[in-house]
Amino acid sequence: MSAERQRFLAALTEHARTWPNRIALDDGQAQLSYGELLAEIDRRRERLAALDARRVGLALDNGIDWALWDLALLSDERVAVPVPGFFSASQRKHLVASAGLDSWIGAGDEAATLGFAPSDDGAIASRTVSAPPELHAGTAKITFTSGTSGAPKGVCLDSAAMLRVAESIASLVAPLDICRHLAMLPLATLLENIGGLYVPLWLGATCHLPDTVTLGWQGASGFCPRTAMSVIESVKPQSLILVPQLLQALLAVAPEAPESLSFVAAGGARLAPALLAQAEERGWPVFEGYGLSECASVVCLNRPGEPAHGVGRPLPHAEVRLSTSGDVEIKGATMLGYLGEAPIGTWYSSGDLGRLMPYPDGERLHLDGRRRDVFITAYGRNVDPQWVESELTLQPMIAQALVHGEALDHNRALIVPRDPSADDDSLSAAITAANARLPDYARVHAWRRAAPFTPANDQLTANGRLRRRTVLEAYRDWLTAEAASIVTSTPSSATPSSYSTGAAS
Repeated sequence: MSAERQRFLAALTEHARTWPNRIALDDGQAQLSYGELLAEIDRRRERLAALDARRVGLALDNGIDWALWDLALLSDERVAVPVPGFFSASQRKHLVASAGLDSWIGAGDEAATLGFAPSDDGAIASRTVSAPPELHAGTAKITFTSGTSGAPKGVCLDSAAMLRVAESIASLVAPLDICRHLAMLPLATLLENIGGLYVPLWLGATCHLPDTVTLGWQGASGFCPRTAMSVIESVKPQSLILVPQLLQALLAVAPEAPESLSFVAAGGARLAPALLAQAEERGWPVFEGYGLSECASVVCLNRPGEPAHGVGRPLPHAEVRLSTSGDVEIKGATMLGYLGEAPIGTWYSSGDLGRLMPYPDGERLHLDGRRRDVFITAYGRNVDPQWVESELTLQPMIAQALVHGEALDHNRALIVPRDPSADDDSLSAAITAANARLPDYARVHAWRRAAPFTPANDQLTANGRLRRRTVLEAYRDWLTAEAASIVTSTPSSATPSSYSTGAAS
């Protein structure tokens, strides 16, 4: 057992002794006190052991059930594999096969479609895996990237890395005396799993875990801020974790910060300086941070009581350095390796570009973009544009496509029709057909025609690859323009809109 896991379980034991009646978990339907928590975890451990469940897919919505199963798996170091609700059917099949899952915990009939059969335990479906894929030694959780492609990578983490991050965060926010945390993101998101479950429990606070519909989520990229604000006003949390689009949406309906809030961590995607300034003007206690799944979610954070600069200083467990080419490299609480790939070294190269700037109280990290083409939407979803572009160009009507969604609530596409005389309705139908093959966070919701990308206009290499930066610069005004209004719903069959039919000048 890792030292970090020992300390975490010891903290839960101490909370049970000191505050047996304090609520540990509350999902709006049921509550569980610290005095009851460990016994409930032990009961789940016994159920898992009875079925010899070793690699378990956790496909539940936010709630006490999700938390208890996750904590039971963590306690025994069985392999937990959270299943993002926004994954498509094909991505779920890939997750099951690549991780070699033998057990599935989830609502509905989905388990059967994935090859699992009912067991003696009504909550757990099982299947026989005669030759499971080899895992990195010590793997306690496999968190799959948020779907940069149709076959997202599995990040293998041990319990020490996850709990080391949780302990670091807990040490920084302990002076704020946080009593209630409200989980605004799905618990299958590693950031909320660590920051919104492990950290509050380490502090002896209450984790409020309402289901995502109650919070106002509508799919992976639709959100109703008024619904969310009603929950915030009811729960009165001291802490939240938000991605930029959620912060922007909440600011639009609640100009003044709720009085209860003392710590709002913002991460998952680039936080525009103007948005951060707007939040500060209105009294929202927002602290920007930086991290990635490969480093157990959080690496740097601006601290309460300190001036905010960039994405903050490294957490106590982490070290950050820059390569000679400016790549951000990270040490401490890094992954064991990707599923099915070789272990990583001591330092992990993030693919992000940055600068370490000196300040009186230590160096702060400032980010300057990414070396890779992957973009991060405003909801914190990583998307490989080439994946979406390949789906678009499979449609007979589309010759070329470029997809962009960096820090946007919905993705946009430049479309070059195979036949220049093709009408907008036909192109829109082709995009809708491509969208049907993609999860909602990767779909195209707005598009415009573009002139062909060619070597002559420097938008295509001689061997046919897009010169992405050149195209983005040519169409920057449209690709980065603010949407006319905040989108509060994303129908699964949404028809993409055409903003313009002319090429950029």
